[in-house]
Amino acid sequence: MNHLLWHRVRTHAQATPEREAVRGNGRSLTYGALWAQSGRVAAALTAAGIGRGDRVGIVLPKSNECVVAMLGVLRAGAAYVPVDPRAPAARQAYVLGNAQVGGVIAAPGILEGLAAHRDGWMPRVAITHGPGAAPTWLGDALRGPMDALPDASGLDDANGAHEHDPAYLLYTSGSTGHPKGVVLSHRNAITFVDWGIESFGIGPDDVLSNHAPHHFDLSVFDIYCALHTGAVVSLVPDRLAPFPTQLAEWIEKEGITVWYSVPSALVRLLKQGKLERFRFPALRTLCFAGEVFPVKYLREVMACFPSSEFHNLFGPTETNVCTWYQVPRPLPESMLELPIGAVCRNQAAVVLRDDGQAAGVGEEGELLIAGGTVMLGYWGLPERTAAVRVQNPLHADYADPCHRTGDRVRIQPDGSFIFLGRRDHMIKTRGYRVELGEVEAALLSHPAVREAGVVALPDEDVGAKLYAAVSPEEGMTVTHEELVPYLLEKLARYAVPERTLVLADLPVTSTGKLDRTGVRDRILASLPTA
Repeated sequence: MNHLLWHRVRTHAQATPEREAVRGNGRSLTYGALWAQSGRVAAALTAAGIGRGDRVGIVLPKSNECVVAMLGVLRAGAAYVPVDPRAPAARQAYVLGNAQVGGVIAAPGILEGLAAHRDGWMPRVAITHGPGAAPTWLGDALRGPMDALPDASGLDDANGAHEHDPAYLLYTSGSTGHPKGVVLSHRNAITFVDWGIESFGIGPDDVLSNHAPHHFDLSVFDIYCALHTGAVVSLVPDRLAPFPTQLAEWIEKEGITVWYSVPSALVRLLKQGKLERFRFPALRTLCFAGEVFPVKYLREVMACFPSSEFHNLFGPTETNVCTWYQVPRPLPESMLELPIGAVCRNQAAVVLRDDGQAAGVGEEGELLIAGGTVMLGYWGLPERTAAVRVQNPLHADYADPCHRTGDRVRIQPDGSFIFLGRRDHMIKTRGYRVELGEVEAALLSHPAVREAGVVALPDEDVGAKLYAAVSPEEGMTVTHEELVPYLLEKLARYAVPERTLVLADLPVTSTGKLDRTGVRDRILASLPTA
């Protein structure tokens, strides 16, 4: 059968139209309203000639309307391209132009900001949300505000879309300085969502949080695991991000049962959320992904949620989640690094040593993933796609494509994996290989260090020198001179940073991860000029 990402939403809209589906910013949408409103968007796109094979950009803040827009694009047979509404206009325009979108759904103010950067890009249809008129540079594009679109009584959902068609493009940082579009199909998404529903027992009585922005891959789990089971997805208001105590109140008030975020969001809750004031009786499952969770903080967070399960989910955007690990209770005192677990159902893992042979227990190598969740490729980059989408070298006698993740892992005796770091974060200094993640982990283990980032800068004499940036725990101080003897107990001398820059907070990306480029820039600016 041909399974599309919106099919189960239709089932719930028909069976339980009054059931709540999406909550955002104090407003709620039922499944019936979500279906009707997304149908209007789909009909408007279809009337403008948008259909199978097309892309539609969505530049909206996290909101009910953004979920409506996503579903509407899918129902038109097209793929949506979510763009960070807070990104610079030049980056937004690059993504929309690179994806060659035929339509755009955005706030009028955002469309106006794109005018100076669009480089000839012109959509066939523009749907706006929010006050203001669409800018004149849209020319002959079919325009309309989302809340005034006609009903979708004539919409034909049988538009020929197939489960192997692209469903969405997620743009991630690229080594060339330009973001690259990861193309994921309906089948990729559904395979991942079905795994999530089964693994965490998600059902119609659940309330899932949506902490991640909609241009970040973590949001796929939140939105579609909820909508595919008749559950509720509650969108975490962006305004709460700087106020952890208010966010903790929101979690309890909303009755969140399943939480999913980057670890740093949970660390902020731990440090500033006054969690001892809350009980969180509904919260049964906490999942985290996207960055390493320092074990010293994980222990403290788990103590604040004594009745909840904790799960470490791992995988690049290109594979969705590919491994997972249920954190044991109690967390063993001997555990210094958190496993990323075993490969998920309906996927297969291969670990290759540097010599191209399969790694054994205790050995390390690059993680390759095969299965239904692996991306179709990078948009418009066939050579980049071919470099990472490779034939399984252990199965040369039949077609078995794998994705080279670029992540280095070590195989545990039970078949699970320990994450060692990114292949592109492995550098050489003084002839020795150093994994930057290992140095960051050592810094984070210091009791006075809250955040840490390490970069390598070219050096003519030794190949590269390491520099660190750290932020201290609240009420504590830390210096480079204090850190050096501590690090020498954990690292080889050549892996200890030359200098350490102390900042109140380290820069982060729009998805809450450490902004390594920002860290590098801050460190460079702090170095004495020749």
